[in-house]
Amino acid sequence: MEIIDVHAHLTDDKFDDVEDVVARATESGVERIVCSAYNFSSSCQAVELSKRFAGVFANVGLHPENVEEMREGYLEKIFTLSKENKVVAIGEIGLDYHYRTDNKDLQKEVFIKQIEFANSVNLPVVIHSRDAIGDTIEILKQYPPKRESLLHCYAGSVESAKILMQLGFSFSFGGVVTFANAKNTVEVVKQLPLDRILIETDCPYLSPVPFRGKRNEPKNVVYIADMIAKIKGITLEEVAKVTTKNAERIFKL
Repeated sequence: MEIIDVHAHLTDDKFDDVEDVVARATESGVERIVCSAYNFSSSCQAVELSKRFAGVFANVGLHPENVEEMREGYLEKIFTLSKENKVVAIGEIGLDYHYRTDNKDLQKEVFIKQIEFANSVNLPVVIHSRDAIGDTIEILKQYPPKRESLLHCYAGSVESAKILMQLGFSFSFGGVVTFANAKNTVEVVKQLPLDRILIETDCPYLSPVPFRGKRNEPKNVVYIADMIAKIKGITLEEVAKVTTKNAERIFKL
């Protein structure tokens, strides 16, 4: 049984033991990991990790919390990195109004530029949307990705998910789906077709039950897959098979 963790931050400072982390993932059946970036530095590191480990692939992009780096010319440098062999998407990109709303216009500008670039090089986008689903949908309607793309760590409603599916999106879910208070996320997973669901850890964050409070890592994606199987009333093996196929389709793995 193989499972793919489609969103991990292996470049985070908390991972000073990446070789061991990748080895534990492989032992757990997680043979492929997509390492997602959030700025120029992490994009470079993600590409390096993809060269170092056969099962690691990279996303490169500028996260909405890091949009000020565009002024330092890093966006163009990130675009250059996208030509590397194992870069499979532009991400994570998007909008985040949780901590800041004073720079909405800049966030939107950087988001749109990265979608347009992804379209120009025929790559999907991996989108982060926090407290901003309305603006996210409006931008995606105006600037639709050419390739099937991904809303990572999806926390929106079933209604928003239906709109996004019509725009060609699938959705990845992480440790939140195992939390006792995650009724909305559980309902979304229940309603979505399995061929639009992928699984992620977003590690080192959002550890699933029973690891809450500890550093998350790709091997734990198995627990997320198991919870999705329970929500859907199907086997873990079927979730692993279909979500792996979905990741291969979107990222051309």
